[in-house]
Amino acid sequence: MNKPQQYCPCCQDQTLQTVELHGQQVDRCASCNGLWFDDAELSQAIVHGSELTDPYCVKNNFGEKLAQHQYHCHRCNSKMQQYHLLKNYQVTIDNCARCNGIWVDGNEAEQVLAAPKLQAALTILNQKVCTKSWLFQFFTQMPKEYNIKPHRTPIITWSLLALNILIFILYGFDNNATDWTFRYFALDSLTLFAEQQWWTLLSYQFLHGGVLHLIGNMYFLWIIGDNLEDALGPWKFLTLYLFCGVIAALTELLACYLVDRDLLMVGASGAVAGLFGMYLLWFRHASLTFMFIVWQKKLNPAWYFAIWAAMNIIGLLSEDLSVAYWAHLGGLVAGLAVGLALKQKVMAKNPMLQLLQRPEAKILR
Repeated sequence: MNKPQQYCPCCQDQTLQTVELHGQQVDRCASCNGLWFDDAELSQAIVHGSELTDPYCVKNNFGEKLAQHQYHCHRCNSKMQQYHLLKNYQVTIDNCARCNGIWVDGNEAEQVLAAPKLQAALTILNQKVCTKSWLFQFFTQMPKEYNIKPHRTPIITWSLLALNILIFILYGFDNNATDWTFRYFALDSLTLFAEQQWWTLLSYQFLHGGVLHLIGNMYFLWIIGDNLEDALGPWKFLTLYLFCGVIAALTELLACYLVDRDLLMVGASGAVAGLFGMYLLWFRHASLTFMFIVWQKKLNPAWYFAIWAAMNIIGLLSEDLSVAYWAHLGGLVAGLAVGLALKQKVMAKNPMLQLLQRPEAKILR
């Protein structure tokens, strides 16, 4: 007996063809690429595709039940019920209560098959601020980050942290050692304009003027460096980190040259500012906490670093010469330029970042 033809719930006049997907025989529309999963087939395909060892039930993890009924079941002609894929991921899928089958539109298949990973990521991203995070930020004035965990060990980030700390320990508690180190490795406009000590465009990034200066830069490198290194790969991350530091130095040098002012500069803040630019373009789903006097609020990176940039601009207008504000802003612009140039490649290599940037992902802040 021949199997009766089944028609696409979306296209209606297109017959469905049987194809194999992650070890399951499913029905697919060649026109719209929509997929029909019989009962439990979608859960099994998700487990297979996500390399999970534990069973996964798609229906137990459905998000909001929607009022509208978009399609009719291609098997029993019953109206299908729409649901959000997950609680905070608002891709819609359609379920037939009578047949227990699930219809997935073709442009939503990748998101549906990544449901467990999306669910795990959103659980981390949507954590609420707590007393512990409030106390930490109140006493340290440092933000807490909410972001997905990197897949690889951030060897370069940890190495940069260790190297900066070790170098500071070697000279930072002895005035004579500090004077000698700054003479040969700090960024000095007089020697650079005399075409000497060009290596200081790199070496100044590993020196700091004090313990608080070191802690501030290293903390931000620690919280955002691991994700960026994971997205870029270790050596590209290191190259771009140093590149942003060089651009930051050249920006500050140009600003000083235009007003005929000498410059002696140390610190990783220009390079770290470059990471800020890349981070806010590639990790818009992340959150950083900001302390408004005593009220702690999760902000998306764009808002957080916009406030940070505004504070640097105010510093420039106040003519405070103790901070290299132009270097900060120059590093940020360099990071934004790199972020825009590499965004498509980074997203292609990191599908989860791309999925979390979609408007369907609801981030609670």
